Amino acid sequence: MRIACLGGGPAGLYFAISMKLHDPSHEIVVLERNRPDDTFGWGVVLSDETLDNLAANDTVSAARIREHFAYWDDIAVIHDGVKTVSTGHGFCGIGRHKLLVLLQQRARELGIELRFESDIPEARIDELSREFDLVLAADGLNSRTRQHYASHFQPDIDVRACKFVWLGTHQTFNDAFTFIFEKTEHGWVWAHAYQFDADTATFIVECSEATWQAFGFGEMSQQESIAVCERIFARHLGGHALMTNAHHIRGSAWINFPRVLCERWSVDNVVLMGDAAATAHFSIGSGTKLALESAIALAAYLHSEPDMASAFSRYEEERRTEVLRLQSAARNSTEWFEQVERYLDLDPVQFNYSLLTRSQRISHENLRLRDPAWLESAERWFQAQAGNPESDRAPMFAPFTLRGMTLSNRIVVSPMAQYKAVDGRPTDWHFVHYAERAKGGAGLVYIEMTCVSPEGRITPGCPGFYAPEHEVAWKQLCDFVHAETPAKLCAQIGHSGPKGSTQLGWQEMDAPLPEGNWPILAASAVPWSERNQIPKAMDRADMDRVREEFVAAATMADRAGFDMIEVHAAHGYLLSSFITPLTNRREDEYGGSLENRMRYPLEVIRAVRQAWPDHKPLSVRISANDWVGDEGVIPDEAVAIARLLQAAEVDIVDVSAGQTSTRARPVYGRMFQTPFSDRIRNETGIATMAVGNIYQADHVNSILMAGRADLVCLARPHLADPYWTLHAAAGLGDSQCDWPQPYGPGRDQLQRLAERGEGWT
Repeated sequence: MRIACLGGGPAGLYFAISMKLHDPSHEIVVLERNRPDDTFGWGVVLSDETLDNLAANDTVSAARIREHFAYWDDIAVIHDGVKTVSTGHGFCGIGRHKLLVLLQQRARELGIELRFESDIPEARIDELSREFDLVLAADGLNSRTRQHYASHFQPDIDVRACKFVWLGTHQTFNDAFTFIFEKTEHGWVWAHAYQFDADTATFIVECSEATWQAFGFGEMSQQESIAVCERIFARHLGGHALMTNAHHIRGSAWINFPRVLCERWSVDNVVLMGDAAATAHFSIGSGTKLALESAIALAAYLHSEPDMASAFSRYEEERRTEVLRLQSAARNSTEWFEQVERYLDLDPVQFNYSLLTRSQRISHENLRLRDPAWLESAERWFQAQAGNPESDRAPMFAPFTLRGMTLSNRIVVSPMAQYKAVDGRPTDWHFVHYAERAKGGAGLVYIEMTCVSPEGRITPGCPGFYAPEHEVAWKQLCDFVHAETPAKLCAQIGHSGPKGSTQLGWQEMDAPLPEGNWPILAASAVPWSERNQIPKAMDRADMDRVREEFVAAATMADRAGFDMIEVHAAHGYLLSSFITPLTNRREDEYGGSLENRMRYPLEVIRAVRQAWPDHKPLSVRISANDWVGDEGVIPDEAVAIARLLQAAEVDIVDVSAGQTSTRARPVYGRMFQTPFSDRIRNETGIATMAVGNIYQADHVNSILMAGRADLVCLARPHLADPYWTLHAAAGLGDSQCDWPQPYGPGRDQLQRLAERGEGWT
């Protein structure tokens, strides 16, 4: 084939090399707009895995690149005057200029034509696609090719919030990849610093838009901007200057990072690669990795597939998965830095852990593999903060106290509807179900949403707190759990609102009953869906009656023996219907602004708090994101909601999301709702519970150790395994959990199997 590579960066050069290695008869020309010695970055970071991939593809260039690598194993975090170092991270860096020179040399050896100072205007791209069999568009972040075929590629460009500038220095930071956080008169400024050759390091300076504006960086020249950065980081630079190689850019050279993702990567014989196709934020250092590994993949498919279209399809299918995986990690990392000021008051131990695990690529147990000594010291710190200074157990096994209730660990069995009640009365099913989970080792066990009135039930199978026989059944459960286990019990009380009078969960969820429907209430006469009945918009008499039903339910839960109570104000039920503007259309003092929409829920919550004993904690569950954009509750508003709950003497917020509208479009993933808990906890100071696709002990420990929540709720895992906590403890080598005495032989066998790396089936 005759091939034109637009762009002489790592992607274009390495693709050309890879194609020549597959078939030396290819005629390849690389067209680069800059001169051969120009470079506008400093160092790039690669992993050992990427080096191995390069070596398998081309031993010659891989060996030359490896000769020029700077290696380091440690990450250092300098925060609040404390330098924290962890090891086992395995990085290597090389100067971008040196990498390009080595790839240019290898390309020439293979007979590839390199044309520098060849600026290809957008008007010539169609001409090139006719002249060559294949056009590789590796023309960078501001790709003209991507722009030219924008209607086909459909690029999605998300400009991120922070400002950054890419600098270099002869202060090498040769002992670790170093993060430095400095508090200035205008706010926090931080640096990402790493060595890439014997006497030079990359030094990326980053800050929020507000801090950038306050410094006036936008009005400065590059040298003026650099002088300010040198002053900010003077005590870390050892007398060395900061340097720029972006003299071609006017002004201070600060930019916002654009995250690029294209719907398609090829059109006819033109294909995108590198930053032209997708970008990954510099805080995870994977842009060059993506480019090099994409070059290897496409070259291979062009020689293994029957035609170019098939090769492009395979390339995009394989590489898109990897790109999305890295972009997900990069998004997590980017957002952490964008929101870093909420974490800067954390203890240096917890701050360091939060930074190391920010992308979710490094988990708790992965960190143990990398640096067991540091993680063990961090776990001891966490236990000490929990009042357990002699313990070295994992965070999930730290005690937690709210008012007069102390939990033996941080695991919560989430409320999960069973739909097995008869006229609101819990049955033997409920007793067995909840007793088993209490025996399973969790610190706190919820009962499902228990309704404050017959009309407040979601389904005919939902339990209640409104008849004497309900109290008798719940008291039997509480007495058993308190006598036989260390678990505490939480009663979640609620009113179904517009989602009431519907079918059982395993029938048709949230659909009206075929017959026998009862009248329902809501903030406004807005049905859950077109099929559901229109609820009555509550008047003042309805509000007074329902408030007193909540109070009566709370009083009954106290008499039954529950240790904690939660008011359900999420998921589109009655109180939630007031909070979200999607269903609150009221024009009185209970509608409109957030303060008005919260007025009635807070009235109920304050009444419950007054009726509930002072020594017992009160929780409220909220939906922190309606998942419909600005039309509904967004995370910013969830923080304001949490502050109002805090003022109403709520002790902990159970942070869920969604289920408030059929229009919701959640973004799922591991621990997908935890960021909402994280934000509320670290911006307001109120305790939180995290919930949502959390299913491994690793998830739990990572959430707790990073300070993203105080308690962690697991729902489906406890349906599959009532003894999840005890089994997780055995898997972690922890033998200190309380097992029911009759189950001792099973505990002993499980622990022996776990020690041998086995399990049971």
